[in-house]
Parts: sequence; structure tokens; C-alpha cells
Amino acid sequence: MTEADLTQVFPPRNQPSEHPFAQYVRILGKGPRLSRSLTLAETRSAAAMILKGEVEPVQLGAFLCLLRVRTETPEEVAGFALAIRDAMAKPAVEPAVDLDWPSYAGKSRRLPLFILAALLLAENGVRVAMHGSEGHTAGRLYTRQALVSLGIPAAGSLAEAAAELGARNFTYVPMELLIPQLGPIMELKWLLGLRSPLHTAIRNVNPFDAGASLMSVFHPNYRTVHCAAGVLMGMTTLACFKGDGGEAERRPEKPCVVEGLQDGVAFSEEWPPMAAAEAEAEMDPTALALLWRGEIAWPHGEATVIGTAAVALRLLGRAGRPADAEALARRWWGERRRLAVPSP
Repeated sequence: MTEADLTQVFPPRNQPSEHPFAQYVRILGKGPRLSRSLTLAETRSAAAMILKGEVEPVQLGAFLCLLRVRTETPEEVAGFALAIRDAMAKPAVEPAVDLDWPSYAGKSRRLPLFILAALLLAENGVRVAMHGSEGHTAGRLYTRQALVSLGIPAAGSLAEAAAELGARNFTYVPMELLIPQLGPIMELKWLLGLRSPLHTAIRNVNPFDAGASLMSVFHPNYRTVHCAAGVLMGMTTLACFKGDGGEAERRPEKPCVVEGLQDGVAFSEEWPPMAAAEAEAEMDPTALALLWRGEIAWPHGEATVIGTAAVALRLLGRAGRPADAEALARRWWGERRRLAVPSP
């Protein structure tokens, strides 16, 4: 690229002072000795500028990559999540939502059986608000697509989400309804080649102010980050575990370490395996309805649903021990209304 080309892309500016966002890029990128992580207040301020469109594209790319390379701290996750909460539409829901369920990863190798776990909870009176986005990573089946196979559309408005919660104790709200500014930032993944800190922080947002939040991570070390960020945000009840493909879904053939807060008290416990491993199945979302209605035999799929629901039940205080939570989830699964979802 010639100097003339650079001048065309980055035209010279006669600015008397530096851009106000430059300070945050400098804090993160000044070098191995002088750079540092952002404080919660600094991150909240920087994220607010991003959401208001007050940041140049080159600054945004540099900021997101620097945060990602350094690995987000709890203060940075909390600051970003609080800025999102400050800027988003506030859903008004009565009675209150019981369980916040962020779903932003999508599934690439196994069906999103966690959706059936959420519906099982909802059928038994737990008010579940699921929210997410799609399209930021190729080759994945996202929650909105899978719900279509169950005859459950995504909410088209916040009023519609409230009505769905009243009718079936469950709603799925696309992120763009809550805060449309985040969509273009999420989609930068294909351009930058990296997940941005937004993919981490969005899990802590809890847009409906639910009493409890169920989070998942790709990498185990992020469990502690999400929990510590939750404390900084004033959250009192949350659970975080390494879910299948980054979604809040147990792998029943493996031990599952769950960390979190219950009524403000930190906990960490390991749930034992509950099923044998199985080969990966075809990614056909119509199998979700078939499994719910008992029209296919799929022991591993049932164990996934029961195990995932059990983690939520334990978090919600419906059971005192993991074994009790699994027993309750298994009973609910056996008593489910088989015609609660339509034929595919």
C-alpha cells in the first residue's frame, strides 16, 4: 500500500487533541510494562461510547482485540455488561422471571437439547427467559432455528415476550430486540477472526432481572471470571459450567464442574457422569420434537435434557443435592405432556 493509498483510507485530520476513546486503547496497548487492564468504571465508560457510536472503526477493532489478547478480567466483563444494561430496552414482566438463560454460541456437533431442558422447567412452573443471537459463526445451529422446529417462534417484540412468558413460562428474545447496536459488533468475528469480549460479557447481562442466571463457557477458566463479574454487578444467584459447544448444556458422559453463587454464597461442586458416551448424531432439529413426544429412543439425549435441567433446579433451590435435582428432573421428564410440542 502506497502513501497515497494510506492517505485515501486514513485522510489527515487537523485535530487539536486526541480522540476521547484513545485513552482506553492506550491503557490496554501501551506495552508489556505500562499497559494494564481496565477498571470496571473505565470499561463501562468505554463500552458506553461504543454503544453510542462514538468510536472510530479502527479504534473498535484495536480495543476488542487488545481485550481479547489480555483475557477479560471480571471488572472488564462486569463493566461491559453494565454498559449494555444501561443502554438496552428494559423488558417489563410480571410476575418476575425465575431463570435467565443466555444462548449465544450455537451448536455445531450436537443438537441443542438444552432447549428441551428449558421447556421442561417451564412446563413445571419455572419462568425461563432465553436470549441470544445467531449468524456470527458459520456452520452452527442456533437456538432461534431450533425453536422453529418445535413450533416456538422467537419473540417479535418485548410485549410479545412478556405475553409468551405468561402463556407458556418461556420466551426466546433475539438480542436485537434488546439492544440492536450489538449485532454489528458480534458479527466482527468473521472479520477479526476472534471472538470479542462481547461474547463473554453478554452472558452476564440478565436483561429481565431474573432471580437466577444459568451461564455456560467454552473454556473452564472463564467460570470464575463470570462468577466474579456477577458479584461486582450485584448478582446473587448464578451458575456457570463448561457447556457443550459453549451452550448451557451438560455432557452427561463427563463430570461437570459447576461454579456460582446461591443467595450470595459462592459454591463449586462436581457433578458425576450420568450416561455412556455416544457417537455424534445428524444435526436434524426435528429430532427434538420426536424426543419430547417419546417417538424415538435416545437415552443419551434424555440424559442430556435431565442433567441440564437438574443443574438449573439445584441453582433455583428446588433440590438440596445434585442427586436429588437429577431425580426431580427425571420425574418431570417422565411426566411431561407429550403433545406439548407440535409434529415437525
